Order: sequence, then C-alpha cells, then structure tokens
Amino acid sequence: MTTPAADPRRMGKPARVRGPYAKSAQRSREIIEAATTVFATHGYRGGSLRDIARQLDLSLTSIVHHFGTKYELLEAVLERADKTVGTGFAAFDFEADCAERGVAPATLERVRSNLERPELLRLLAILAAESSAPEHPAHDWFIHRYRSKRESLAAAFAFDRSKGRINSGRDPELLSGMLIGTWDGLQLQWLIDPSADMERGMRAFFEWAIPEALSGGDEPRTD
Repeated sequence: MTTPAADPRRMGKPARVRGPYAKSAQRSREIIEAATTVFATHGYRGGSLRDIARQLDLSLTSIVHHFGTKYELLEAVLERADKTVGTGFAAFDFEADCAERGVAPATLERVRSNLERPELLRLLAILAAESSAPEHPAHDWFIHRYRSKRESLAAAFAFDRSKGRINSGRDPELLSGMLIGTWDGLQLQWLIDPSADMERGMRAFFEWAIPEALSGGDEPRTD
C-alpha cells in the first residue's frame, strides 16, 4: 500500500515560506531605510508615505502593505535608529560595555561609533524636537525612551559606584540626567556644525563632573 504524502499544513510547517518571507523582510528593511532618509530630511510632519514610495520607485499600496499606517512606519524607524545609536545595540552592547569597563569609557566608545551615523542622529534629533508637542504621534515614544535611558544609565552609574569606579558620594540619577543632557546637546551642535569636536566635549564633561570615571581607561575597542 502506498503511503500518502505528508501534508505540510498538518506538520505545522508551511510549504515554500522562506523565499517570499525573505523578500518581504528585505522590502521592509528598504522601506525603513527610505523612511529614515525622508523623516531625517523633512521630519515626520513634512515627510509623506508618497515621498518614501517615490524613493523606492514603489506604489503607495506597496508601502501600506508592509506598514499599515504612517505611524507604524515611524515606530519601526525609531526603534531601528534607537537600537543603532541609542543605549541599545550597535557594534557592541552598550549596557554590557558599561558593566565591563564603566559608563565613561563605554560612552566615549559609543560617541566615536556614532560619528559614522549622522543620518540616524539627525533623525532622532528632529523627531525628538517635533515630539515635544503633546499631540505629536511620537510624543509618548520619546517620553518612554528618555525615561528608559535615564533609568538604564542611573543603574550603570550605581554599578560603577559599587565597583569603586566612581566616588561613593556620587548620585547616579543626577549623573544620568546630566550625561544625557550633555550628550544630546553636544550631538546637536555637531549635527549643525560637523567641525564641533563631540568626543572632546564628552571627555571634558567626564573630566569635570566625574574625573575618577576615566581612570579605568577608555581606549577604543579592537574586537
């Protein structure tokens, strides 16, 4: 008796899903990259889905097929940018590097790597300014982002304090807010005028505010 062929649906593994899925994922990445350029140039209000579609020579329907609304696309763009240049992941894990070497060396390393990503930095700067208006679609996203950044850096400074990398009298929450303000401010100045030395400014902040934080060494990573 001949055994009937297995039905892929009953095996829980759809047939021929890898090719179309890979193409769809690639197209989504392309749309996010194009949207990053449009939003970084015109902001969220000034950039349209049609602008993004034109960049890729796609129909508006194709964009909406992958991202149902302009805001869904904005969220995807923001998440990608924040993971790349924020306190998330880039060439190395920022939080893990803070734990390994301390906040100051890890921050200076991130500043150096971010100099190669001006478009993403410009995107976050423009959208952060736009989203200061409570009615902006990204307002809540940026509130959460800054709260998370403050909490993450405060925890990293507290860990530095427990390891003796910074003095025991330092206030991790205060340092966290000061670092974010200094970092964002210097970054904005550099985006406006690339001759501004952002890395030198960040190093000066640590030398002034918590000089002992630099004693662990801050040479660039080679791995």
